[in-house]
Amino acid sequence: MFNKKLFKVVAPVATAAMILAACGADDKSTSEGGEITKIVAGTEATYAPFEYLDDKGNVVGLDAEILAAIGEEMGIETEIKNVGWDSMMSQVTTGEIDMGAAAITITDERKETYDFTEPYYEASLLIVTKEDSDIESFEDLKEEKVAVQINTTGHIAAQELQGQGSSNTLAYENFSVALTEVTNGAAVAAIGDNAVILEYIKNNPDAGFKTIEDDSFEVDHFGFMVKKGNTELLEILNEGLQKIKDNGKLAEITGTEIE
Repeated sequence: MFNKKLFKVVAPVATAAMILAACGADDKSTSEGGEITKIVAGTEATYAPFEYLDDKGNVVGLDAEILAAIGEEMGIETEIKNVGWDSMMSQVTTGEIDMGAAAITITDERKETYDFTEPYYEASLLIVTKEDSDIESFEDLKEEKVAVQINTTGHIAAQELQGQGSSNTLAYENFSVALTEVTNGAAVAAIGDNAVILEYIKNNPDAGFKTIEDDSFEVDHFGFMVKKGNTELLEILNEGLQKIKDNGKLAEITGTEIE
């Protein structure tokens, strides 16, 4: 899934949350005596610093570390699989995987279909464009080609500005392609989560990008996503999440505080 030709991210190797099960295990949680003993999460691993692949093909990043920390606190084995964004959504619905862990913004629309943990990270959207671009605000993009990751808050923002079905909104399976489209001139700008864009620029200082903040962008909250009605797993995740908030592990992983 990760295409080094499209999105070169040189990031420090993070602690992987992939604790592999025995050969032949299912992609669903396992339990003993009615208690969950293993959780399998899906992700879209082209979204550093939250999830990406290391040189061995393991999913690493902030979400992987947070999930591993929750599993350690709760005494539960955890595994993360790189399944892709849309596939992750559908596999949570069908029960092929237990949860989604992919810097997922908690929205009212998504809460109609899925249940979410308490927030573990605060983020906001950011515009990225070329350094010599005349773009200065979100409104300046109304009639321009804008690249986004499909079905994300960046995609929603572009649609609200340009209209549903606008040919100016270029939606891709992952954000790395959106950034590539800005590089090659197919799009004037891309809209995505601030941490992801800033991580890319930090690791690619010669990319020739600049960023633009806009007051119209609201603060987003990331949460882990489970199938609607899966209260047992949700309670486990929330309990573990609260524990790593209280002991400081969450802030240590993310570098930020959240209530």
